[in-house]
Amino acid sequence: MSEALSTISEIVWSDWLVYLCLAAGVYFSVRSRFVQVRHLPEMFRLLARGKRSESGVSSFQALAMSLAGRVGTGNIAGVATAIAFGGPGAMFWMWMVAFLGASTSFVESTLGQLYKTRDPLTGEYRGGPAYYLRQAFAHRRGARILSAYGFLFAAVTLLACGLLLPGVQANSMTAAMTNAWGVPAWSVAIAVVIVLAFVVIGGVKRIASFATIVVPFMAVAYVVLALVVVVVNADRIPSVVADVFASAFGLHSVFGSIIGLAVMWGVKRGVYSNEAGQGTGPHAAAAAEVSHPAKQGLVQAFAVYVDTLFVCSATGFLILSTGAYQVFEGGSDDGAVIADGGALSPGASVGPEYTQTAFDSLFPGVGATFIALSLAFFCFTTIVAYYYMAETNLRFLVGRFAAAPVIGLGRVSIGRLATLALQALVLAASAYGCMTTAGDAWTLGDIGVGLMAWLNIIGILILQKPAFAVLRDYERQKRLGLDPVFDPREVGISGAVFWEDRAAEHELARS
Repeated sequence: MSEALSTISEIVWSDWLVYLCLAAGVYFSVRSRFVQVRHLPEMFRLLARGKRSESGVSSFQALAMSLAGRVGTGNIAGVATAIAFGGPGAMFWMWMVAFLGASTSFVESTLGQLYKTRDPLTGEYRGGPAYYLRQAFAHRRGARILSAYGFLFAAVTLLACGLLLPGVQANSMTAAMTNAWGVPAWSVAIAVVIVLAFVVIGGVKRIASFATIVVPFMAVAYVVLALVVVVVNADRIPSVVADVFASAFGLHSVFGSIIGLAVMWGVKRGVYSNEAGQGTGPHAAAAAEVSHPAKQGLVQAFAVYVDTLFVCSATGFLILSTGAYQVFEGGSDDGAVIADGGALSPGASVGPEYTQTAFDSLFPGVGATFIALSLAFFCFTTIVAYYYMAETNLRFLVGRFAAAPVIGLGRVSIGRLATLALQALVLAASAYGCMTTAGDAWTLGDIGVGLMAWLNIIGILILQKPAFAVLRDYERQKRLGLDPVFDPREVGISGAVFWEDRAAEHELARS
């Protein structure tokens, strides 16, 4: 089974997907005139001013929900594996995919907000790639093909977020706790299932409230302590930076032979961590209450920076500056060790143990516990975010039948029964992840991320035009000194039913 999963992962994560992620980021950056740079001050302003409503969460809550999905084991164990299999140069390619991916995130998240709908069961906003793939060309030629494509994405996302991805987070959480406290995996599995059940049954508002409290606090605490260790080892930073850039371009005497792996693992773990182009960000973006879709597109672009340029960079410099790493030949820990930082104990496993050892260099006996606690929060909030995305796509697949009763079950609706089944699936996948091997868990996760990225990036390349029309409209209103309010009819966008109805309501109120 492990060999079969590895074969599937290699097919999904071929060089073509790496090229696609980078090329899409370059294209969207150029076409948007580097929106991720020009509107950086606006991103901060929008975070402070967003408000929530009965149907939607605030911009900051949507950002927190998005970061809950982005900031997870990829920021700790993922960075460690990128360095172990791609060398220090993988860090540069993680930065590159983040910088370029911020523009990709703007496009997909703007589309998510533009084509959002109201959930017929809860009244909450729902949206994402499946929704914009169906609605963008609903009344044009090729609508059936794109609608079918939307259903395919929804099915793949339901599989990925409901079954394949939760296990990676649960596995890393368990590994860190076992290494720190010696607790058995089964006890972690029971605890995860109990707490997770309480949160996911509460719906999107409870998810948003939970993420708003936990994610910013833990992210700041992690980055601050990581920087403390880096500052103590400041004399090593110049050589670390030199190694990162030299090995990223094949100029390093030791790592020059694995430049291809540096690119592969940098992009692979970069996308896994910041999720730019994967299609997860638009789900949280759609849940926000904003007056203009571009507002949430900008907020979600900033989320990519927070995830990779802040959290992942903190982990990378922490590991490299303390020497808590090994680099393996051939992109696997079965290969020969071509570089050893010297701080790891013999037989150390690739993953959280690298980061735990790095912290222990300054805080002896504390590093393992701190990383275990960090991963407990990061991974748990990521699983919660995965559940929300899976539920959103389940709602899409069920569609208008969500409120229909299940024959023989009285008042139980199809949507409610399907939601209960999904909750059970996510709980089971998380419990399995706690008990399985790290290799199989990561392979399953890579398959899920890769499949979503393939479908979503191709989709937004097809549907990009409305996103840039929204951006131009936003910038036009800002130049006039207005707080932008969106009306799709003014920019010639069709299919944005929610925004069409809101504009009509505003006109009626004014008359």
